[in-house]
Amino acid sequence: MNFLKPFAAMAAACWLGATAHAGAITVKGSDTLVVLAQKWAEVYMGNNPQTKIQVTGGGTGTGFAALQNKTTDICNASRKIKAKETENCIKAFGKRPTEYKVAMDGLSIYVNAENPLKAISVEELEGIFTGKIKNWQDIGGPDAPITVYSRENSSGTYEFFKEHVLQGKDFGAGAQTLQGTAQVLQAVAKDKFGIGYGGAAYGQGAKHLMVAKTKGGEAIEPNEENVISGKYPISRYLYCYVNPALDKDETAAYLKWIRGEEGQKLVQDVGYYPLPTQFRAN
Repeated sequence: MNFLKPFAAMAAACWLGATAHAGAITVKGSDTLVVLAQKWAEVYMGNNPQTKIQVTGGGTGTGFAALQNKTTDICNASRKIKAKETENCIKAFGKRPTEYKVAMDGLSIYVNAENPLKAISVEELEGIFTGKIKNWQDIGGPDAPITVYSRENSSGTYEFFKEHVLQGKDFGAGAQTLQGTAQVLQAVAKDKFGIGYGGAAYGQGAKHLMVAKTKGGEAIEPNEENVISGKYPISRYLYCYVNPALDKDETAAYLKWIRGEEGQKLVQDVGYYPLPTQFRAN
């Protein structure tokens, strides 16, 4: 796996260009995607100086709110759009947003580098993050309380984890909520008994666990082959959503470039996984 160093300012707005004008594209949403989105913007503007791209994080939910309020051209999302968000967009601009798959991610489980565990099951993760399992000893680790780190509820990663790992159950009351994946990783790196989750492109200072679909089942590494094949139990797509009325000219060209050879090469460079061939742009 490739890893990014966490950026403390990853969720901050990054103009990466001059003031807005007719050739400007605004991008807002997922903190999981923000560093990759900044890299896309930097390289694209280097090749297309007439286009200025503004990239802002804040979470997937924040991105969808901006999309329906017509304050962003592209919403970055680490989960699929919800029915209510689609409904709000239709009310706002008369059509469903256009969905583009732009990368793949193996949602990774991070523990402190000193933690002796190498693997964990989805069932055990559900127990830990809902508060049923409170001691590492219960899953083969040391006799020590588990410190749980989670994302805020505006995060698409939070929503994805809740749906696919917790089966819709609420996080335990003891879970400590942090704003971004970088903050989760920093907390786990400092906490000998911590556990958290985040995108595959992060991991500086902590280690990831292999994940088994069932307790006692085969533990799977979140590498490119296993994520793209779906063998890794918590694989997911990362998305861009756009108002169809704006999906033309500079925005359309940019989205096509992201899903093409150069954009997908940057996906790999950053530490996520490129799209399967059928979802790429020619």
